Amino acid sequence: MDRPSLRPVTDVKRNATRIIARLRKDRQPVLITEHGRSAAMLVDVETWDEVQRRLEVLEAIARGERALSEGRTVKHAHARKRLKRWLKPGR
Repeated sequence: MDRPSLRPVTDVKRNATRIIARLRKDRQPVLITEHGRSAAMLVDVETWDEVQRRLEVLEAIARGERALSEGRTVKHAHARKRLKRWLKPGR
């Protein structure tokens, strides 16, 4: 992700349409400041969706690592059987 551009909240209020149009075009996030301090981040929808997908993957990995460290594992054959049921069409 690119380095965000900084915009005071008053600028965002006055130029929201222009800022959003540019955001859609170049996908560069906008860091909105208020009284000189970071207040919010504005990102395009595609970037937001991508970040959410990455978080889901990282959370799944963390759950797997936690299960492994707690000894909650199953044999390969059993895991394969469970996955077949889980991936079965029409679920």
